[in-house]
Amino acid sequence: MELSRQRRFVTPEPGDTWETLARRALPDAPADAAVDQLKSWNLQLFARVTPGEFLGSDVLFVEPPLATHG
Repeated sequence: MELSRQRRFVTPEPGDTWETLARRALPDAPADAAVDQLKSWNLQLFARVTPGEFLGSDVLFVEPPLATHG
């Protein structure tokens, strides 16, 4: 059986902010657009996280949801 593809993700490092995560995860995108994309793909964190309060166990998706076939 073949495993299905999973969304790419990163975990935060100490002191990370939305901006530092965006630079690391989406280096080729303009900074503001990259932050907006990360927030839209991680609504569960956008509502909770204030600057500098990511948890080491947080998972931040760095791509949109994958299309499902069913």
